[in-house]
Amino acid sequence: MSKDQVRVVVTGLGATTPLGGDADSTWSALLAGRSGIRTLTDDWIDTLPVKFAGKAAVDPGDVLPKPEARRLDRYEQFALIAARQAWEDAGSPEVDRDRLGVVVGSGIGGITTILQAYDTYRDKGWNRLSPFTVPMLMPNGAAGWISIDLGARAGAHSPVSACATGAEAIGYALDMIRAGRADIVVAGGAEAAIHPLNMASFSAMRAMSTRNDEPERASRPWDKGRDGFVLGEGAGILVLETEEHAKARGARIYAEVAGIGVTSDGHHISAPEPSGIGGQKAMQFAMKDAGIAPEDVVHVNAHATSTPVGDEIETKAIKDAIGGHPLVTATKSMTGHLLGGAGGIESVFTILAMWERIVPATANLDDPADGIEVDVVSGSPRKLPQGPIAAINNSFGFGGHNVAVAFTSH
Repeated sequence: MSKDQVRVVVTGLGATTPLGGDADSTWSALLAGRSGIRTLTDDWIDTLPVKFAGKAAVDPGDVLPKPEARRLDRYEQFALIAARQAWEDAGSPEVDRDRLGVVVGSGIGGITTILQAYDTYRDKGWNRLSPFTVPMLMPNGAAGWISIDLGARAGAHSPVSACATGAEAIGYALDMIRAGRADIVVAGGAEAAIHPLNMASFSAMRAMSTRNDEPERASRPWDKGRDGFVLGEGAGILVLETEEHAKARGARIYAEVAGIGVTSDGHHISAPEPSGIGGQKAMQFAMKDAGIAPEDVVHVNAHATSTPVGDEIETKAIKDAIGGHPLVTATKSMTGHLLGGAGGIESVFTILAMWERIVPATANLDDPADGIEVDVVSGSPRKLPQGPIAAINNSFGFGGHNVAVAFTSH
């Protein structure tokens, strides 16, 4: 990082996940090693080979007023709830709304709205559709609603890069602030894709675990018995602002967003590049952007989805980029995979690990795969050292998207 580069810090955290309805409850459950994965009870579940997922612990319909909830797709509901939490956690800062931005994306968007609206149109006609159908299905809808809620006028953006979306949103927010376009940006990702079509489609790819007899143990990154990812839903949102602005208002600072690394594999639409070079370079670029060395990085929240191929490629990338010393964890073992929301919620986890100096353990790692040359935390959480430290959150997505976000203690 150059000496004259604007420093960007995190002052607010928001989350709603399969483990809890806010960041605090989610984090406590994560440290306790609890699973948010459950057998689904929907009437369509018997038609599918996968019968479980990580549904939100707190239904958004129980949080939002009913008139507001009816105007929003479920993914927008999650995003708005988490954004409001993050904004309150940041102290609801006074800011010139022309200097306030939003960058919140989704990998899939309002897919449930699309499918349900088509059923309504087919069975009942066009005049029975909600006038909010288009705003509900738009992948930029969450960013739009949050910007309206906060009166943000510096720009509302919605990157779409599959499972790297939430992390890329944080990177774009970092760039916005560094470029002088905003003093504060609300950033992250959200997803609500637990629907029979999505689950059937992932099943057709043989991408999902079918461990129906023990769903809470189905997501098992790096374990020899892993057989695919587990779908989750929810949102993770950060409030980013210039260090100068945060200090001027006496804000609590969780961490600094110090660097971003973005690459693309150019290899395959859904399979990772076998050498892991894309992920490796993303981490190296993030460290260079942050002005930190590999030995400064003490923790990595891995993308690690519990797929047979991807997990070990990522550990190779971590070893090649950083070395074998960081404490590495895979929080999807408890939340499931929030797709476009993963980078947002896992950035929240990475920041809290640094803030509280403790790394949650990877769940369900009973029989580690051969050849893992990084220090994977399992069994119980492990402490991080005191003093200045750095950590990286990895997010990789279909299409070959690789994003690494580097955070430093403040």
